[in-house]
Amino acid sequence: MSSISDNIARIRENIFKAAHGREVKLLAVSKTFPCGAIAEAIKAGQLCFGENYAQEAVEKVDFFHLNSPTVPLEWHFIGPLQSNKTRMVAEHFQWVQSVDRFKIARRLNDQRPLDLPPLNILVEVNIDEEDSKSGVSVNELEDLLPELMTLPRLRLRGLMCIPKAQASELAKRKTFAKMKTLFDRFNNQGFKLDTLSMGMSADYVWAIEEGATLVRVGSSIFGQRNYSSKI
Repeated sequence: MSSISDNIARIRENIFKAAHGREVKLLAVSKTFPCGAIAEAIKAGQLCFGENYAQEAVEKVDFFHLNSPTVPLEWHFIGPLQSNKTRMVAEHFQWVQSVDRFKIARRLNDQRPLDLPPLNILVEVNIDEEDSKSGVSVNELEDLLPELMTLPRLRLRGLMCIPKAQASELAKRKTFAKMKTLFDRFNNQGFKLDTLSMGMSADYVWAIEEGATLVRVGSSIFGQRNYSSKI
């Protein structure tokens, strides 16, 4: 059974081969995994972590802030965000990848502490138009991006998507390519986006080959999740 360190090394090698000289960030998705597993990843040089559940995430952020205050960890909130959780996210995270409406963005902006730099945000796009998924449609994106640029405590960095889970390689590549086209289009309009977050454990290599600049990998690093466990 390979260790977390071995898994990270293997994934980084895969990223390097797929990126062909481009810089691609690895986000270790640590939701449901304990602080001990995150500490192992940190020892392997991984400093960027993604969390889905606000309360669980804040406990981890506070733990490492108290126990490893000099380690420059970067925390990304990547799950659906409810209005009653925006304050804790605004106060503890450097990034939010799941902004999908202006109401949530405005709350994050208003609740971001003044002693912290602007909160980096990505807009989640429901690129495959799935009824069960969060995210804005492509048409809604046209209106939302200019609105986000008016919020001074947020910094719009790019786009994020989650393709259909059971789709074929060809279908996922088409989704990733569509996202890259969208990303380029808004950059050509002057939005200066630098982050395209797409690709997870099962498909991150395809996502990189189609233009991702950040991939979100969890189970391939930490193993299978036990959602019944209490962190």
